[in-house]
Amino acid sequence: MIKISTWLLTLSLNTLYAPALAQSVQTRAGYEADPGFAGPSATTSQLAEDDAPKEPALRFPAFDSTLQPWFDWKRGLNEDYGLQLGVAYTSLYQAASDVLVGAEDDAGSGIFRLSGRWKLLNRGSNNTGALVFSLDHRHRYTDLTPSDLGFAAGYLGIPGTLFSDINLVLGDLNWQQSFNDGQSGLVVGRYDPNDFFDVLGYANPWTSFQNLAILFNPSIALADWSTGIGISHWLDEQWYLKAAVNDVNGTATDVQLFEDLDELYTTAEIGWSPSREERYFKNLHITYWHADEREQAGVEESDGIAIGANWTFDDTWMIFTRLGWSDGSAPLYNSSVTAGMLYYVAARSDLLGLAFNWGEPGGGVAGDSPSEQLSGELFYRLQLAENLAITPSVQWFKDPALNPDEDNIWLASLRLRVSF
Repeated sequence: MIKISTWLLTLSLNTLYAPALAQSVQTRAGYEADPGFAGPSATTSQLAEDDAPKEPALRFPAFDSTLQPWFDWKRGLNEDYGLQLGVAYTSLYQAASDVLVGAEDDAGSGIFRLSGRWKLLNRGSNNTGALVFSLDHRHRYTDLTPSDLGFAAGYLGIPGTLFSDINLVLGDLNWQQSFNDGQSGLVVGRYDPNDFFDVLGYANPWTSFQNLAILFNPSIALADWSTGIGISHWLDEQWYLKAAVNDVNGTATDVQLFEDLDELYTTAEIGWSPSREERYFKNLHITYWHADEREQAGVEESDGIAIGANWTFDDTWMIFTRLGWSDGSAPLYNSSVTAGMLYYVAARSDLLGLAFNWGEPGGGVAGDSPSEQLSGELFYRLQLAENLAITPSVQWFKDPALNPDEDNIWLASLRLRVSF
């Protein structure tokens, strides 16, 4: 029997971004930080992070106490039925210093999300089976959305990942099952492969960076939510393997379950960490991916290699890097290098981040003679209350590929997120 790993059981952002908080600290609704392989923006990770205790810079007792009956009710659902629920609203506004002629120079969007995990099999054991789901409503405040503002400025990329106006979105709808006493596992159904592969602990569009090229590796033909099956397994206490197959034509707006699987996105990964408990603090992995030709969409076959690494010092500083090389026009870039750092302010649950990306767009994306792009992002997440945070940030685009008349473009952002 194929051994399958626990990357469906995910580690919460409290473990990734708040290492100073002990696991024994009482959470508001009792949502645990599961060990696993998924990224910090995965549904189960975000459920645990939103429930984790915080130390806000400016405590708002009325706000926190008003929500406590809701968290008490959620605790009862979790204890009695194994059902965990999360509700959040995230808002983002961005403004660019320069744009192409006739384009808007600002953008705003909001996302309402309902998510959950329902443990229906072997609850309380290491071999839990759970139904995981998420539902978004993504809407705009202005004529342009943050997903499109980069192109309006001539930057080949997305400075506001996820923030669009595609309205109702069914994200996750999958079954996640662990085996072998929690050492192996499976995910099957509709999910986002980017939540499980080439994962590093700093990347979360809800709470950290916003630029796609910094959050993910743009040399990968980043698959969207789609039907697929993924497996993974710990080889020992330090090494793990992961692999998955998905519908390469899957999108956030096109919900298809187990249909049109003749064109596939496949990926495999091997990774190392000093220990399982440190796999997001200290990690090195190599990922191979392949995207079949998409005949109807007119996208050629593509494949590539990605390398990711991060290392955490004193439970406070994290440095990270991503490297990627690919062939074909499916990815945003054919070569990419990202490097950056995080600093966690434990006394206030705040987070500071700085990162840069260098990318060489493929000819199929930016023409026969694509120019190299350099971009950077600096943000500071200010925790105002246990479930309320604002994140001002600034992005910089050097030599934007689609706007040769501009050498430098600046973009200012403000994100607000409330979760309950």
